[in-house]
Amino acid sequence: MFGLDCLDTLFVIWAFSLQIILIIHFAIRKPLFESYTKKYGWIVYTLCFPALIISIILLINGKSWSFWLGGFIFVFWSAYGYWINYIKGINWRKPLRKDIMFPYVTLYLGTIMFYWWPLALLHRPLWYVFAGLFVISTILNIISH
Repeated sequence: MFGLDCLDTLFVIWAFSLQIILIIHFAIRKPLFESYTKKYGWIVYTLCFPALIISIILLINGKSWSFWLGGFIFVFWSAYGYWINYIKGINWRKPLRKDIMFPYVTLYLGTIMFYWWPLALLHRPLWYVFAGLFVISTILNIISH
């Protein structure tokens, strides 16, 4: 793929897979709130496990920190989100609790940014495609609340 080595290809496939999964999740979250989101929304947080494994593979094999950091941030976002939403059961979105929102959103955006920005180092068109997916994901995320 574009002259990338197998580790770069692994990163690209995972970055795009994660973004597409998030788009699907955000698209069905609101209309299927009772049947999907409440029962199965936590599955998005479990994606931190493959993200962590991929990040460890990239780290051990000497890839730059910009390629493996996103997976580690994802673990923190997932743990925090699961703790707040499922263990504590805090409804922090309505009414908005900024003390929860700021760390949650910062960790989420940190995760996404470290899957997006390194794409420019590999192949600039991948960065543009991911940017388009990020816009779609963000719009769906905002309107699904």
